[in-house]
Amino acid sequence: MCYQCNRPRQLCWCGKVTPMPTRTKIVILMHPYEHRHVKLNTGRLTHLCLADSELHVGEDFDRHSAVRALIEDPANFPVLLYPGKGARDLSKGELRAEELGERRLVVFLLDGTWRLARGMLRFSECLQGLPKVMFSNAAPSRYVIKRQPEAGCLSTLEAAHELLLALERSGLDEYKDQQQMLDLFMEMQAFQLKCEQANRRPDFVPRSKRTSEESRYNPSKRRKVF
Repeated sequence: MCYQCNRPRQLCWCGKVTPMPTRTKIVILMHPYEHRHVKLNTGRLTHLCLADSELHVGEDFDRHSAVRALIEDPANFPVLLYPGKGARDLSKGELRAEELGERRLVVFLLDGTWRLARGMLRFSECLQGLPKVMFSNAAPSRYVIKRQPEAGCLSTLEAAHELLLALERSGLDEYKDQQQMLDLFMEMQAFQLKCEQANRRPDFVPRSKRTSEESRYNPSKRRKVF
């Protein structure tokens, strides 16, 4: 097991990653479910791609010393990436460099489904008090092995990519390698699809196409890839 990317050693992607420096510190707050159960963990891949990013796992961050230290450091300008009412749209230049002064922009990004992310925010008063930022006019999700719940939803990796694009357009950062994360994301999905196809039995019938009798007597017995 590779303990950097949290994947089996033979499937490790660390050698393909070149960590990219950014002026903005992106802090990924990962829900424990994502950490334990999600195979295609884009939050961890995002962390590996961004040289000065941090990744912390939890639900309640009020007593998390590292998170609290980042929020309370007077040298930082902490914000939460969370769209909605009151969020400042980075794509429209609603956060300006003059507001930061000499402080470093620190963006907290919640890694989980919307249901889990809302719970993380509800449990963490230290995050509730942060200014909220968002981006707009993002590209559609590139997820091909997972259906997003609604239009506009993105993976954590895609959200970080769109965030950095918006920061660059507004003059708050420089996004030097705009393809690395997306290329790795698509490569990971292609590999997952290849493994699923290789592990599929010749007589396998997709669940959506099974009759009631087939569902009863011929259930899927695919092996787990990871």
